[in-house]
Amino acid sequence: MITLHDLRKHPKSTKRRKVVGRGLGSGHGTYSTRGGKGQTARSGHSKMPIGFEGGRQPLIRQVPKSRGFSSLTAKSISVSVSELNAFSDGDVINVQALVKKGIISAANKGKQPTVKLLKGNLKRKLEVRVPVSKVAKDQIEKAGGSVK
Repeated sequence: MITLHDLRKHPKSTKRRKVVGRGLGSGHGTYSTRGGKGQTARSGHSKMPIGFEGGRQPLIRQVPKSRGFSSLTAKSISVSVSELNAFSDGDVINVQALVKKGIISAANKGKQPTVKLLKGNLKRKLEVRVPVSKVAKDQIEKAGGSVK
């Protein structure tokens, strides 16, 4: 079993820093790992800015900017409670059911659409499982349905 007094540093766990520019015999003389001549070989040069292309107009500035704004979060689709009369009594109303009946479109940037039910006239007893407004909730419960 290993004990604390037996612990030793692994011989290859530490490494000396590279010493450069100390003569030809060192193996890192002359160009001192800087490559050839030019801007990158000079002192003071560390790293070019992202997109720097040697002084010419960078591609990012040549390409026209796309104007406008497109939100990552899609707006919710508002559906009137009146449109739920297409379902029969006792049906469960969720996003998939609304898409299946053709009340809303499924295409929404690859994401499941968000729906909110707003006021209208309802004549069916339905179990609703999508967000609803306060007025819509009252109308659904008045018709004998439930909101979850």
